[in-house]
Amino acid sequence: MKLKTLTTAIILATVPMTGAFAAALDRSGQSIAAFLQPGNYFEAGLSVLDPNVSGKARPTSGSGTLSDMAGDYYFPSAALKIQATDHFSVGLIYDQPFGADATYSVSDPLVGPGTGLFHANGEATAVDVTTQNLSLILGYQPTENWNIYGGAAYQTIKGDVKLRGAAYGGINAFGGYNANIDEDGAAGWLAGIAYQIPEIALKTSLTYRSEIKHTVEATESSVGLGGALVGLFNNPAVIGSTEIKTPQSVNLDFQTGVMANTVAFANVRWVNWKDFGIRPYKFGIASEMAQPATKGFDLVAYTDDQISATVGVGRKLNDKWAGNISVGWDSGAGNPISTLGPTEGYWNLGLGAQFSPTPQTFIAGGVKYFWLGDAAAQPASMFGTANAIADFEDNHAIAYGLKMGYKF
Repeated sequence: MKLKTLTTAIILATVPMTGAFAAALDRSGQSIAAFLQPGNYFEAGLSVLDPNVSGKARPTSGSGTLSDMAGDYYFPSAALKIQATDHFSVGLIYDQPFGADATYSVSDPLVGPGTGLFHANGEATAVDVTTQNLSLILGYQPTENWNIYGGAAYQTIKGDVKLRGAAYGGINAFGGYNANIDEDGAAGWLAGIAYQIPEIALKTSLTYRSEIKHTVEATESSVGLGGALVGLFNNPAVIGSTEIKTPQSVNLDFQTGVMANTVAFANVRWVNWKDFGIRPYKFGIASEMAQPATKGFDLVAYTDDQISATVGVGRKLNDKWAGNISVGWDSGAGNPISTLGPTEGYWNLGLGAQFSPTPQTFIAGGVKYFWLGDAAAQPASMFGTANAIADFEDNHAIAYGLKMGYKF
């Protein structure tokens, strides 16, 4: 079988957006496939997601229709790998592993004077979280078949959150809350092992990434008119830091030749969202005031870890063209789920193609269609219960990806 050259050809044809709409805040999927390419290698890619997430309030919350609240977003990626010697390699990988972008509509039905479930006085609930990650990886190849690697990761995080509406108790409770999280940088690490048999295009790798602890300064305030919580949020004398730990994860990747010019590939990813939470300093104090028996609640938290998987088949059509088809599944991170991201996992179908104008260069692109899992949405104050205020069902998303690469 002519499989030796397919190791690069098919992996590069996969759409560069493995986790474009995964559970919780997961986005990029944190692949290290570029580092495992033979020889010297560079790639750069861009993924774009167009989701549609709408729902309906439950009868106890007004029964109104809730418009699409999910924002379109894009995230770039890039990687450089140098085979320094026959036994040592070094790589740099840039991605944006976690994030959120959502804004509810101010035109959703009112449930009180000037107030909707997720908006009040012309302002809507919104969240915008961005992370950036740069990984420096060193690899040791004792033989042609084995690769032992590890390295450091530097990550930045920043965000803005605005809670509005009756879902959060109104503007004089949590429904007038604002938080701006200044950008913070922190370090973590990764380690893994890979095995390959180039003659049959077999390659498998197992990669662990540590959690990364950020200590951030959050500027918290309220647009409320009065009350104990508003006074707390707007009190400049109440100062404290906020700890955010982005989660640890494990990626398992596998591919093998199945027939001439054809490989099968699979990826499984686990992310430890169950131990993740964001509790800004003033918000934490306010939540303990509101629910002293439970010692308060986080602004964002999840009940389950995430497991996602992708399987597919790729085929080299000729010296210039290759393509693939894949199916993906994501477990979600618990249900009910936060009103700031009301989906519960997904199924997806992806198509990808790669054009190689020369043996050293390629352009790859693709599209994925997501059937998003139905979710019951709850505000932070209901976390850990079966209670919810709205249902988000029959939603979808479309993702597009483009990647260019150079082997040298």
